[in-house]
Amino acid sequence: MKVATFSMAGERRVGLVDEDARTIAPFDLSAEEAARGVVALIGRNGSGAPRTLSPLPLDSVAIEAPIPVPARNVFCIGKNYFEHAHEFARSGFDSSAGKGAVPEHPIIFSKVPEAVVAHGADVVIDPAVSTAIDYEAELAVIIGKGGRGIAKEDAYDHVWGYTIVNDVTARDLQGRYSQWLIGKSQDTFCPMGPWAVTRDDFDIERAAIRCFVNDEMRQNAQVSMLIFDVPTIIATLSQGITLKPGDVIATGTPVGVGIGFDPPKYLRGGDVVRVEVDGIGALQNRFVERGR
Repeated sequence: MKVATFSMAGERRVGLVDEDARTIAPFDLSAEEAARGVVALIGRNGSGAPRTLSPLPLDSVAIEAPIPVPARNVFCIGKNYFEHAHEFARSGFDSSAGKGAVPEHPIIFSKVPEAVVAHGADVVIDPAVSTAIDYEAELAVIIGKGGRGIAKEDAYDHVWGYTIVNDVTARDLQGRYSQWLIGKSQDTFCPMGPWAVTRDDFDIERAAIRCFVNDEMRQNAQVSMLIFDVPTIIATLSQGITLKPGDVIATGTPVGVGIGFDPPKYLRGGDVVRVEVDGIGALQNRFVERGR
């Protein structure tokens, strides 16, 4: 099922999306439960999804990020498609390039929860901070069952569903510091959405991911081309770290990011970036310069 977090008349709700009918049916959740976004549907002790109320026109509500403010940093995987690993290693901004273009083990970093914004929200470029803003289209995993020391063969049992993330990056800040958190965690640099899809309704082996900048296709790949697949990522993260329900893991971006062009194609105020994942939908955001 497709599930969205949305607001209407100042109240946050969670609902079942019917894209064909262009409706959303709110789940019967308390305001306290709905404040957590789609996490309210995770781990309901076998009770399943709550009943739905009368559907509303999708255009009549304001879509929020599926998890508006994650409880912890968003986990992210770097250099996780072969061609992107090579284009990034050539860019001069890769602090891990000395160990080879293609990593032997997953490269893991994070984005702070407050960087999350919704489909349709503005992503703010602050020229006083960075002039090298890039896009990164990514499939994101939402953990449903927590655990530590999760075996690869059991990993999908811990996945609740999937959503889309644009891992917006300030390349100059990424290159300046050995760790990537500052360049990845600027305010509004984690668009997420437009909604989440439960694991049983998503074919990860067949899904493609695409990114468009002002309707020009920049990225196009099969999710199955990941260097480190979802089970490997979950097994790696859970070695000594207890994953929790509602954790979000962005799985990496394919070739075609702005830094890979010569000269680089950085984003400017007014640019519109759309990320599509088959079986989920399209996440679209406009980039604006601060103060304009």
